Amino acid sequence: NIEELLRRDSVSLNMNVVRRFVENKTVIVTGGAGSIGSEICRQVLKFGCKHLVIFDIHENGLYDIENELKAEYDGKYSMRLGSIRDVKRLKEVFDEFQPQLVFHAAAHKHVPMMEYSPREAIKNNVKGTINVAQAAIMHKVEKMILISTDKAVNPTNIMGASKRIAEESIQLMDTLSDTDFAAVRFGNVLGSNGSVVPLFRKQIEAGGPVTVTHPDMRRYFMTIPEAVQLVLEAGAMANGGEIFVLDMGEPVRIYDLACDLIKLSGNEPNEDIEIKFTGLRPGEKLFEELSIHGEDMQKTPNGKIFIMKPMEFDETERADQIKELEASAVSDKPLSDMFQKVKVLVPTFHHNPDGKTPDQEDSETDK
Repeated sequence: NIEELLRRDSVSLNMNVVRRFVENKTVIVTGGAGSIGSEICRQVLKFGCKHLVIFDIHENGLYDIENELKAEYDGKYSMRLGSIRDVKRLKEVFDEFQPQLVFHAAAHKHVPMMEYSPREAIKNNVKGTINVAQAAIMHKVEKMILISTDKAVNPTNIMGASKRIAEESIQLMDTLSDTDFAAVRFGNVLGSNGSVVPLFRKQIEAGGPVTVTHPDMRRYFMTIPEAVQLVLEAGAMANGGEIFVLDMGEPVRIYDLACDLIKLSGNEPNEDIEIKFTGLRPGEKLFEELSIHGEDMQKTPNGKIFIMKPMEFDETERADQIKELEASAVSDKPLSDMFQKVKVLVPTFHHNPDGKTPDQEDSETDK
């Protein structure tokens, strides 16, 4: 049971609130074929949405989720292939369905992959988010909820920085429109596509070794249903401009997670299955955080959901800075120009492209 890996009780949220939020609404989920997006799709169908639109660039993923849903929900949903980078395609889909709610889960999420292709992180996670938000405003959507990440807090990688700028972008959009925009920030999701648990399982099935980047690396974890219930309940609470965070307990050491999985498979760590340390990958850091210094954290009636109130900024200046960043992502200028513009928008961005710990960086500086 994957919940055993949490080292805490599962969080259950207020589903009556969610039902009232979703019931009889037309809903679009971008990235609807992914791990989080597809679970949002299942949940909004379960809670009685009027019609669901599953939008994704991943053709095979759309095929898979359609095969799963059609027996129970035939006629209650539509599949649409397209990219959030394609403004014309977004307009076509929004024109066709006139959604009331948008859950924006489409994103590039793999930290090392974005380190290899940093411009793509900005084009997809920043510009793509703005494209969806502009379509939402144009079509008078009631609420748009951005799926964000704890990697957006004091980021050491371009993926996290791009998600932080996406958060800032929708907070800016919220001040300029009648659509309510909010973000939901959470940690690693157990069992999601490309996450550590499926990788460890494959390595255990192969007889090892199980590869852990660093003995002290820790992450906040939640299950896919927890993450999605947070997204839905936070969406119901949103009045616009908030970032919602779930109380996920204490962060779990990845080494302990590996040991637990090995034991659950009936083996002993470092006896039957070796655990091998491989070093931090590009852009990774040992610890993730959930809030930025200066964010005003408040509890909600739920007790397990916190609200981060938006930090103040000059709206005109911020809009100009985001436009400059978008332009730099498609320009022929050196990458350093784009990274400089990222740093202006995210002052806490401390890029760590070599995957070194602060101790390693300090020791090399001393040399």
